[in-house]
Amino acid sequence: MSHSHCHDESHSHDHGDHDHDHSDDITPALQNILYSQIDFSALRTLNEDDSNSGRAICQKTWAQRLEPSPELVSSADEQLLMLVPFTGQVRLHSILLRTSDSESCPKTLKVFANFGEDMDFETASEKQPTQTFEIARTNEVQEIPVKRVHFNNTRSLALFFEDNWSQGEEDETRITYLAFKGDFMKLNKEPVSVLYEAAANPADHKAIAGVKEGLGRGIQ
Repeated sequence: MSHSHCHDESHSHDHGDHDHDHSDDITPALQNILYSQIDFSALRTLNEDDSNSGRAICQKTWAQRLEPSPELVSSADEQLLMLVPFTGQVRLHSILLRTSDSESCPKTLKVFANFGEDMDFETASEKQPTQTFEIARTNEVQEIPVKRVHFNNTRSLALFFEDNWSQGEEDETRITYLAFKGDFMKLNKEPVSVLYEAAANPADHKAIAGVKEGLGRGIQ
């Protein structure tokens, strides 16, 4: 009897481990999803068919990740360029993405960390990306890990979806969910400015006092 009890216990323990591993695999700890740290008002998508649909797919929560709409669809051709600014500094771990098992699924994704103001399709095509990925053709949410060393101090990301799985046959590229996982570092300047003022004040005071004394002597 006691043996059977042990067996049950170990079985449930193994099961617990399995659940734990699975949650680490794709279901992110909610604090690791960079959601409230995206500056949605400044997020822009170039070549989107429906205005602000790029912003809308990023505004979906993890709970809404499987919802088919809103959807980002490319307009004139299969390329999309999304410019994502953060409200502070981010250490990016991975990109979460949901598309579909179809030819409109994006294929090549080039990611640029801390892009310049001049980022457009021409620049994205010519510039060396921080990292390039091939997106899988699947209906599942996929997690794309980045080389973290290149994304440790990220203030903004440019995502250039260069082509889709149609090999030039399909002009529409479709994405239904996009999110980012990582650590957010608040730009907390308060302690820095307090230390700076504490260190600077005596020097300022001395300099001012010295100037006054010098002027006083000059006038006499």
